[in-house]
Amino acid sequence: MKRAEVKKRVAANGGRRMLGTLAIFGVGLIGGSFALALKKRKAVAHIVGVGRSRANLLAARRLGIIDEIATDPALAVKNAELVLLAVPLGQTATVMEQIAPHLAPRAVVTDAGSTKRDVIANARKYLGSAFARFVPAHPIAGTEKSGARAAFADLFYGRDLIVTPEPETEARALRRVTAAWKLAGMRVITMHAADHDRVFALVSHLPHVLSFALVDQLAGCADSAKLFSHAGGGFRDLTRIAGSSPEMWRDVCLANRDALLEALRGYEEELSLLRGMIAAGDGQGLEARFAAARAARAKWRLKRRSVIGK
Repeated sequence: MKRAEVKKRVAANGGRRMLGTLAIFGVGLIGGSFALALKKRKAVAHIVGVGRSRANLLAARRLGIIDEIATDPALAVKNAELVLLAVPLGQTATVMEQIAPHLAPRAVVTDAGSTKRDVIANARKYLGSAFARFVPAHPIAGTEKSGARAAFADLFYGRDLIVTPEPETEARALRRVTAAWKLAGMRVITMHAADHDRVFALVSHLPHVLSFALVDQLAGCADSAKLFSHAGGGFRDLTRIAGSSPEMWRDVCLANRDALLEALRGYEEELSLLRGMIAAGDGQGLEARFAAARAARAKWRLKRRSVIGK
């Protein structure tokens, strides 16, 4: 869309807007929901979508998530004020390299990846002078579904956005990114990248690995059909996230391997302890361990409800 048309849309909205053009690489659950949230708030005039699947992009345009499909990354970012990278982590470096020479002088770039140190390293390597206008971010929201059809405007409401700015990050860029996510309904939390990666290795990446592993274990049994036919609510709840994108979680595991390996080591130690109690018939020890876990979860749930209710 030409600049004149964007200005015309802004004027039609009484001049109230935050962004003229937003370019989204990866119009799936996260990228698509971000677009819908800003459109719901009438905070953007024009959204350009970029992705590998033509069918997904056509669906996104048909659903009103994006206004334009771009096949050339250079043209997609030419007039963009904000660029969101919501692609699988393994594609981030390539996209950064493609867009770096074509970014507008004041364009701000951000991402939605669930690891941060690797993304920051790629941004330093490929964005050049635009690195100061890159804001590493991680919206803590999602479902096990993927693609544009899974997107919805309220996905981020009441959830946390983690930002991990570097010393060079421009204050203006940070304000623009956080303002956009706040409009989507998010609370903003600032963390160091290394701390972010350790925390989410434990509370997000490890649970996904365990969920995939449990389903894979049962699927590998000779009587897997029988096992799955008897699986109930507990199995369903524990394995829901095994329905997530294998490509995305492959990239997450490899990108955050050091922190994830440490998390796996700790979990293996816990399993070893429980195994020993079971082998020894230590019912008292098992009950005490389970009771402590139950109490810790109840405390977390109570705190979570109080935060969401604010």
